[in-house]
Amino acid sequence: MDDGASRPIDEAQQRPEGDLPGGGPRVVSRADLERELDVVRVHAASPTAGIFGPASTTWRLNREAVMFLAAGRALLLQLAHPWVAAAVAEHSRVLDDPILRFHRTFQIVFAVVFGDLDQAFAAARALHARHARITGTLPAAIGCFPAGTAYHANDLAALRWVYATLIDSALAAYDLILGPLGEDVPAQYYAESRLFAAMFGIPGAALPRDYPAFRAYCADMTGSDRLAVNGPARSLADRLLAGAGTWLYVPQSYRAVTAAMLPPRLHRDFGFSGNAAERRAGDRAVAVIRRLYPRLPARLRYVAPYHEATERLAGRSASAATRLGNRLWIGRPTLAG
Repeated sequence: MDDGASRPIDEAQQRPEGDLPGGGPRVVSRADLERELDVVRVHAASPTAGIFGPASTTWRLNREAVMFLAAGRALLLQLAHPWVAAAVAEHSRVLDDPILRFHRTFQIVFAVVFGDLDQAFAAARALHARHARITGTLPAAIGCFPAGTAYHANDLAALRWVYATLIDSALAAYDLILGPLGEDVPAQYYAESRLFAAMFGIPGAALPRDYPAFRAYCADMTGSDRLAVNGPARSLADRLLAGAGTWLYVPQSYRAVTAAMLPPRLHRDFGFSGNAAERRAGDRAVAVIRRLYPRLPARLRYVAPYHEATERLAGRSASAATRLGNRLWIGRPTLAG
């Protein structure tokens, strides 16, 4: 797959954030995004199938509803980045309406993964425009960043970490419930995900070259002071995992499974107890899901946006069942709105 990785990249793009604490962010511009969309356009499956298409590993993994287990882990990994946590705390209304935030996030992700090419590109441009309005400075020193460090939601290094949390958490959730993927599937999933990264405006040259390098990048980040959890980040995590601001009951087992999937250092930093009761709750939940999930019919096992995509490729409009399922996953009847 030629994803643009051979294109040159300047020193600021190569330098991970934190190498020069207090240095200014390298912001992905609209022009940068459009260049990456041109790369995606060349390598997309087809205008109708979208970026990846039904033969892809991306469709195979992301159609699984159990990937919802990855959401909590990815969120906490993102909040461990001081720039992301500050942006959420200062600019997001996620605690006022977590369900709306959930729907908006999955609207973007599923449009990119399962939408046609126009839907995917529209989602990428909308996300970039939304991020362009999110800027600020850290109110206090944390990790390797001094107080007053500037952040921008379209910063390349922060976007790269958000992207990495989504890919790594998806693989972790699939492996946890459906069994080991072997060596080839994660490598292929990561190779395909480089086009997903391009939808954030991240050039291929700014990404790890292959799956082992990607794993090394994730390990380096979780072991470095470029990630650091403070009180506000812990509070956000606690309230979100408790379902704050919604009428939904979030079972403790979901919190326990999320905690168990975190790297040990972040497990501690977010204040999870790791006691026997927490471990038992997580283990029981995983055992039940492993036993029941593979037996679900495809209509329930696979997410509604996947069903919409297969119906689109068959020349049909989204069925009533798909439109209903989409309201659960993305808060509207179709990917198009």
